[in-house]
This record gives sequence, structure tokens and C-alpha cells, in this order.
Amino acid sequence: MARKYFGTDGIRGRTNEWPMTAEIAMKVGQAAGAYFLRGKHRHRVLIGKDTRLSGYMMESALTAGFTSVGMDVVLVGPMPTPAVAMLTQSMRADLGVMISASHNPFADNGIKLFGPDGYKLSDEAEAKIEKAIEASPKLAAAEQIGRARRVDDAPGRYISIAKSTFPDHLRLDGLRVVIDCANGAAYKVAPDALWELGADLIQMGVTPNGININDKVGSTAPAALQAKVLETRADIGIALDGDADRLIVVDEKGQIVDGDQLMALIACSAARDQTLKGDGIVATIMSNLGLERFLWSQGISLHRTPVGDRYVVEAMRAGGYNIGGEQSGHLVLSDYATTGDGLIAALQVLAELVTRGEPASQMLKLFDPLPQLLKNVRFTGGQPLEDEKVKKVIAQAEKELEGKGRLVIRKSGTEPLIRVMAEGDDEAQVNEVVDRICDAVRKAA
Repeated sequence: MARKYFGTDGIRGRTNEWPMTAEIAMKVGQAAGAYFLRGKHRHRVLIGKDTRLSGYMMESALTAGFTSVGMDVVLVGPMPTPAVAMLTQSMRADLGVMISASHNPFADNGIKLFGPDGYKLSDEAEAKIEKAIEASPKLAAAEQIGRARRVDDAPGRYISIAKSTFPDHLRLDGLRVVIDCANGAAYKVAPDALWELGADLIQMGVTPNGININDKVGSTAPAALQAKVLETRADIGIALDGDADRLIVVDEKGQIVDGDQLMALIACSAARDQTLKGDGIVATIMSNLGLERFLWSQGISLHRTPVGDRYVVEAMRAGGYNIGGEQSGHLVLSDYATTGDGLIAALQVLAELVTRGEPASQMLKLFDPLPQLLKNVRFTGGQPLEDEKVKKVIAQAEKELEGKGRLVIRKSGTEPLIRVMAEGDDEAQVNEVVDRICDAVRKAA
């Protein structure tokens, strides 16, 4: 059954347009609150947000929805998505909510839900909440309406948890690190954690004003970080996205290091330390074939999932793996967190940098990726992937790449885009195949 509200990562859209309106947010609060009203204890929901201007509106609407069905609300303010997941569990909340559209522009916003165990909800749970959104809510009696309060120590709690994942015997003293927080949710906690561990810190993207989140800064716009690393002669650069569940690294030469290389590093380090579980890692269909071949050469398997860190986490839990992620920089280290955490992943990379004493450019180049090209085609309606001409072009491309590469075509779960990706040993063939499919999709759209 097609889902009306939830995409691959919660509910997301342009603010004040369906489904990202205050009215829908209140209904989500009522539906999700009612779903988690189990047992006779006093129920609570923990709500965090990033730095978008619309966060205030969505926070208030969600609070109204939750309290109206009898659930108490704990507001933690701007916090990374993984911090909300952690605090939901540690503060014994029945439900966690993150208000964020991650790497999207400020005009978008989103609602992500976490269960009491700190994990994102299953498709089944989201389907039940969707059904309840359009039903009449069962409102609490006047004396049973929930209460709302803010807590001030949430950042300190998260910083303490994040720092505990860094080896006790190591320090970052003498290491020059540029940190780019995308003017997003981690603008306070990430620099504080790195500074407390001893880093010589250069900060970027730490002056949010409500509309500059992800604006020419952060993991999806790393050019500014590359320039700053070179300008300051830093040892390494770290870029997070708007809700800090994503990480991209820049080495001392200004070269971008994506999630595939980072997963390779962390997996090999875990294998060396005999802490790798499941004898492999989990990645999505978008990860480069070069990563798979490299891991195989190291005796490490790669299990692939559909795109979305929730599917990575599901596969990790099912297979007993403790390392997973996406090429885009969502890195899930389940020994420490229940979802992607850019800061914790960065700390593991920095620990290796200190331990090995090598330049980042040398340490982070573990394999040569195969030529890969990803292009997006925006569409305004319809189902262009169901067009017979598009299907024919895709089938022909798959035949041409058989045995020499891969083709991944999918509809984005967060934006009105068709994503077309191909990779293979022949770069010219990869480029031609992607362009041909994109042309067909544009005509159909």
C-alpha cells in the first residue's frame, strides 16, 4: 500500500504546504501520541529540532497534538537527530520526535519519529499512525491533558555520550580540525565535544539565523570546507548536515572523502581490533562497487539494502552487524547509536588519525572507486518510471552493463526527484547510459 504521509525518512515537505503544515503536525502529534499510549503510567514524548525558522511553528503544533491526547512533552530545543534518539531511550520517553528536513533547504521541514528504544519506527507502525492521522482523535479529559516543559541539560548529556565513544587513552591535542555544522542542529554540541577533547578548532556554519541552514555550508556543500582546510592548513575537515546524522570528511589536501571510504576505514579498524560483528558491514545499493571489492579483499562481506538509513539499521539488527551506512555519509555504528550520527562517526575517524599518525589523505584512501555518476531529474507529477519508453531504455541499459557495472534508478523518498545512478569499469559508457535514461525520464515527466 502506498504511503500518503511518510517517505523514506519520516514526513517531509515545504513549510506551510501539504503535508508540512501546522494542522497536519498537530494531527501527527495526536495520532502518534495515541499510538504510544500503552499502559497506565504517565506517558512522555521528547521533541527536538534543528535551526529552521519553521521549527518553532512545528514544535508548537506537535506539542498541542501530543498534550491534547494526554501525553507529556519534553522539549530539548536544537539537537542532532541521533541525540534525540539517544535521549528518548535514556530519559525513558515513550516516543521521540525530531523536527528537521536534514540536508534540505530551510524552507522545507520534516517530522521523524523514534520508538522508546531509540530506533526509527517500522513501516507497519507508520502505516497505523498514517491511518490515525485522518481519523477523529480521542481527546483526553480536561484533567488528563499533558504538560509541556523544556530541559536545559540535553546538550551536555549528548556531549558526554559522544565523548565516551572516543578512546580514553587518546586526545586530539595538536590536531587542527575544521568543523562545519551547516548552521544546523549540531552548531553547539559538535564544536564543544571536539574542543573538550583537545582539538585546535576552526569553526564554520555555527551562526544559525533560521534561514541559513545548509546554505553553502555543510556536508552537501563542502566547497567552503575544502577552501577553509587549505587556507588554515588544517589536518582534516569535518562537515555535518542540518540535523547532524550525516558526515563528509575533507583531507588536508582539500579532497572530499565520502561515506564509502569512511565505512571502509572504520570496518578495517574494527576487524583489526576484533570488534567487527557479523564479519561484514551493511550499505545501500548506492555504495560504490569499489567498496564491495575492497572489503572482499579484506575478508569482509558487504550486505546491501534499499536507500535509507532506516533500512540499513533494520538489516544490521537482523544480521547482527555493528557497522553500516550510506555513501552520502550516514554512518551507523550500533555499538554507540541507534541511527546515523555524524559526530560519533567523526570521532572514530579522528581516533584512527591520531593512532596511525598518517596524513588524512593517506589514511582515507583505501580503494579506487569505480566510475560512478548520479543525476537527478525533477518532475512535477505522474509516474515517469512507469512510462513504457522509459522502461525500454532502462532495460537496454541494464543489458549493456551486465557483468561490467550496476544501474540503480529510484524515486526519491524526500523530494520530487528521479535519481539515476550507474557505475562500471568504463566511464564513458557510464556517462552515456545515465544521460540516455535521464533524457527519457524528462520526456516522460
